[in-house]
Amino acid sequence: MTMHLSFRIPVSVRRGVRSLPCLLLLAALAAPAGAGEAECGPLTNHYGPFDYNAATPADRALVDRAHFTPRVEQLKRGNTGSLGQDLSYTLGVFPNHARALLAISNLALREKTPRPKDSTYSIDCWFDRAFRFRPNEGNPRMIYGVYLMKSGRTQEAIEHLETAARLAGESANLNYNLGLAYFELNDHEKALAYAHRAYAQGFQLPGLKNKLQKAGKWRDAGAGTASPAAGAPAAGR
Repeated sequence: MTMHLSFRIPVSVRRGVRSLPCLLLLAALAAPAGAGEAECGPLTNHYGPFDYNAATPADRALVDRAHFTPRVEQLKRGNTGSLGQDLSYTLGVFPNHARALLAISNLALREKTPRPKDSTYSIDCWFDRAFRFRPNEGNPRMIYGVYLMKSGRTQEAIEHLETAARLAGESANLNYNLGLAYFELNDHEKALAYAHRAYAQGFQLPGLKNKLQKAGKWRDAGAGTASPAAGAPAAGR
């Protein structure tokens, strides 16, 4: 399965956040089944936790220069220890560090394990911690959704991708990945509808269109294409 994930870290209007947020435990934002503080640990840390999106460049650099170097992000090698140790340190300080969440989920996929070597927690737990720390943030939901798809957990992936769209607004990237997920579930009408939305928003990769064409399910936009059902992402920004 070929999936695409790219995102831009949002710029917060608030800077220097240094306290735990209130936990907005809404049903639509539920953590992975069975997860939570008992399984995935408290958010309190010897340094932090801090909001990566609200931190100053200097505050980010204190962690990134030592523990999230380009080679760590590219999963080439650790800097102060193993990859699992450096990524765990980074996410312990910044639970919503989107690029670090993407890196450690890719490490788990590469190692074919839900808990990479030397990682403090499982991948499900790292995302549970991100959701508890910033329940209303969309990027971690999108990254988790793509990880779930690559792990064969397609129905769960759709739930998180749709939540990401509700939180952060619709995007070509989200629509493309939702289309891939629905294609994996053989719901070709929804896959086609999301494909049209993604391509109308400028998405370039032809993979989803190729899949639909090969299955004999592709139709050009406007040729009787159904819209995604109620509950799918509303029109975004």
